[in-house]
Amino acid sequence: MRPRVEEVRIQGLGVIDEAVLELSPGFTVVTGETGAGKTMVVTGLGLLFGGRADPARVRPGADKALIEGTLVIEAEGRVAQQVADVGGEVEDGQLIISRSVSAEGRSRAWLGGRAVPVGTLTFIADDLVAVHGQMDQQRLLQPGRQRAALDRYAGDELVKPLRAYEQAYKRHKQVGDLLRELTEKARERVQEADVLRFGLEEIEKAEPRQGEDVELKEEAERLSHADALRTAATTAHAALLGDPMTTAQDVQDAVSLLGHAKTAVESVRDFDPALAGLAERLAEAGYLVSDVATELAAYAESVEADPARLAAVQERRAALNGLMRKYGEDVSAVLAWAQRAAERLTELDGDDDRIEELTREHGELGGRLGELAGELTAIRTAAAERFGEAVTSELTALAMPHARVSVAITAAGEFGPHGVDEVELRLASHPGAPPLPLTKGASGGELSRVMLAIEVVFAGADPVPTFVFDEVDAGVGGKAAVEIGRRLAKLARTAQVIVVTHLPQVAAFADQHLVVEKASDGRVVRSGVVALDREGRERELSRMLAGLEDSELGRAHAAELLSIAAADKGAWEKEASKAARGSGRRAATG
Repeated sequence: MRPRVEEVRIQGLGVIDEAVLELSPGFTVVTGETGAGKTMVVTGLGLLFGGRADPARVRPGADKALIEGTLVIEAEGRVAQQVADVGGEVEDGQLIISRSVSAEGRSRAWLGGRAVPVGTLTFIADDLVAVHGQMDQQRLLQPGRQRAALDRYAGDELVKPLRAYEQAYKRHKQVGDLLRELTEKARERVQEADVLRFGLEEIEKAEPRQGEDVELKEEAERLSHADALRTAATTAHAALLGDPMTTAQDVQDAVSLLGHAKTAVESVRDFDPALAGLAERLAEAGYLVSDVATELAAYAESVEADPARLAAVQERRAALNGLMRKYGEDVSAVLAWAQRAAERLTELDGDDDRIEELTREHGELGGRLGELAGELTAIRTAAAERFGEAVTSELTALAMPHARVSVAITAAGEFGPHGVDEVELRLASHPGAPPLPLTKGASGGELSRVMLAIEVVFAGADPVPTFVFDEVDAGVGGKAAVEIGRRLAKLARTAQVIVVTHLPQVAAFADQHLVVEKASDGRVVRSGVVALDREGRERELSRMLAGLEDSELGRAHAAELLSIAAADKGAWEKEASKAARGSGRRAATG
């Protein structure tokens, strides 16, 4: 399913008060008397897809102009993903796009129900529509677009070498960026390596052990308070077991008191079983207190003031603290830093070898890119010649028999994402005229026809599914007008085509004919946009031919135009059906 514009609602734009256009998937023409608002249809579509907002276009008396479009798109396609990326929604394959322009010049846009910058509509439009109005001839005038269009026209022959080039270019750029970073930052890398070496040497010289800082802190505390610790242990020991140096009889130690308590309870334990358990617990308490007292005595004997050892501990702690101030909050963090630094230093020391390897790879990739770029240039040059001849042939039938389109391919001087080629479409409007870029070589009316010729040639390769043309038939008539109609109808076989025209020869080839009619007060309202049936088309074409809707001669001429167009389209359908059957037979026998 190809995306297409299904419906457009326009309010408060130019002479249009309110109008709804239901558009055909194929070829739709919009006609009407001068001043009826036909061009506002193209203007509205341009605004809908990100065109420049002009507050002067807002209908007098209206606060704003509002354009809302309903598009049919692939629910899982690229456009749907782009809509989802900005928070919009696509429901049942339908996308709603809205644009408003206030009389003061403020512009707002909505995509899938989500307010978005107007530029987002322009971005989405690149994959949906090409608007060729009087002020909208920009799409194929962009050099990048012209190169991409030529590549699509070149077809499958270009696909494989272009993919190979793009892959090689990506790697070439990655290697170049990395090589540039390594060489430009050589001084910084040397400085970093020096810092890391100094730190590693400093840590290696100190030889810190895991947890050493905690152990030294505890030892320093003990050595700094040795006298107090020994006095405390001795005092506690005397309280528990007595002081052997004293002969005082009235000093009772804890062990003695527990012994007296135990003896008192033991003497009567046989009279009450409850006391037997308490006697056992008193005995256990005596043993426990005696053991603690013994350990206190041993501890008191082991504690000695050692100023030399204290000085050594403090010196070692100072050395470790110096490391921790630089490399981590504790010794564990210092050791972790050392491990990381060693790994990074190994990496830095290997950069010289890496630079040599990357330099060799970069040179090899450059040679490969040169070969692939030359292949791309050759393919594009051949395609450009075919393309120029095809467009020139189309222009001959579009009342520009002396014009010639060519494609200039020049070298950019350096590798780009898609090769070294700069592509520019040029037009020589008459014999002897120098080929000039399209913007300089064609007038407004000529540019529209050139664009039509290009779009017809590109129709099978260009992914844009909807084309909008305004004044594509400016300055032509007669046979040339019939040919314009034929070519628009051919384009509509592979895309949706919407054309505002004043030529009956063009309108006759449409699949759907909309006429814009003003009310008596000069407004275009909803009922003022009418889809015509066969009889209505004859009347409208007669008006366009003779200025009179009911002229017998005009009606006859209109009927003849419609018959010619129907015959041509019928012949195309038979040709396409025959080609499809032939392709099917070849596939079956293959």
